[in-house]
Amino acid sequence: MSNIGLAVAAILLFSCNSMAQKSNLSVQEFEKAIGQKDIQLLDVRTPGEYQSGHLANAFLADWTNQQEFIWRVTALDNSKPVYVYCLSGGRSDAANRWLHKNGFTAYSLSGGINAWQKENKPLVIDKPVEQMSKEAYLASIPKDKTVLVDFSAQWCPPCKKMEPVLEKLEKDHGLKFTLLKIDGGSQTQLCNALQVDAFPTFILYKQGKPVWRKTGIVEIKDFIDRL
Repeated sequence: MSNIGLAVAAILLFSCNSMAQKSNLSVQEFEKAIGQKDIQLLDVRTPGEYQSGHLANAFLADWTNQQEFIWRVTALDNSKPVYVYCLSGGRSDAANRWLHKNGFTAYSLSGGINAWQKENKPLVIDKPVEQMSKEAYLASIPKDKTVLVDFSAQWCPPCKKMEPVLEKLEKDHGLKFTLLKIDGGSQTQLCNALQVDAFPTFILYKQGKPVWRKTGIVEIKDFIDRL
């Protein structure tokens, strides 16, 4: 290889390493960055790890479940930066590389939650909630009304994407229906009983009976047609 070729290769290698370093933030840099507006915070640990303590307002997309990870992350806004963390940094670095390859601007927390806790930074620990039985759930659905049930979770990116759709559905159309929201992230027993294994899941009831079910992103026209 010529001297020019070696120089170009060295520059490219330096650029790649610089990009990797810039996208890997210290605890202080990460904390400052996520305090800004119009950012997206992503926890790529397992649901169990998330429940043991997570950063406030973090979405969840388990890196070890690639199908679920991709499905949730593709609902994020690629015009806004994504700040990623895991337990010690390995999974978030891998997720960070995936995000960059797929058109996102992303940054990962160096050392993960372990480093965050060493700096005595706050974590949110979700409190257990009283579980709703299947019988109580069915009893809460009026038999004389059309009811659309939204099983969602605060940490679910596709659920967040559906919020303005549901708001528009309620405000912009004179449809006679009741929207019932269930926090599927905490009502795990009810989700198991109804075989709701992904969020968001929508179930439409007419005269107290389920007539339609859909999981994932739903176009407003589909709702209108069903209602």
